[in-house]
Amino acid sequence: MAGVAENVKALVYLAGFVLEEGEALGELQGRFPDSDLGAALVATPFPGGVDLSVDVQKFRAVFAHDVDPAVTAVLAVSQRPLSAAAFGEKAPAAAWRTRPAWGIVATSDHAINPEVERFGYQRAGVDTVEVDSSHLVMFSQPTVVADLIRTAVKSVTA
Repeated sequence: MAGVAENVKALVYLAGFVLEEGEALGELQGRFPDSDLGAALVATPFPGGVDLSVDVQKFRAVFAHDVDPAVTAVLAVSQRPLSAAAFGEKAPAAAWRTRPAWGIVATSDHAINPEVERFGYQRAGVDTVEVDSSHLVMFSQPTVVADLIRTAVKSVTA
C-alpha cells in the first residue's frame, strides 16, 4: 500500500474512503445509504473477473456535475475501469495511523456518500475541509485542493 511507503510523509484524501486495516470499500460503504454510483456502473466480464466503469451517459451526473461539460465528456470516455474485486479487498494497512492526514468532504458527491467520507475522516482524526463539490473536487475546486496540499506539505517540512 502506497500510503505506508517510507517516502510518504503525509496523506491528503480528496472525497475518498479512509479505511481501517482489514476493512473493504464495500464494507464501509455498506454502513451508509447508497450513492448514485451503483446504478451507474457498467460491468464488463473478463476471464477471471469483472471490470466496472461508469456509464458514459451518467458520468457527469454521478462524478462531475459541477465540472466543465467539455472536460467531463473527455473524462467519461477515457475513464479506466475498476476491478469489481476492489470493493471486497481488505485494506492491508491504515496509513493514517502512522501519517498525518487531511481530507476534503465533497458535500455534493454522488459517487461516494459524503457521510462515508465524514465517517472515515472523523474516525481517523483527519483534519477536514468541507466544500460544495462533486466527486471530482480536484477539477471543480482546484484552489481548495491546492491549498490543502500546501498545508500538508508545510506541516511535514517545517
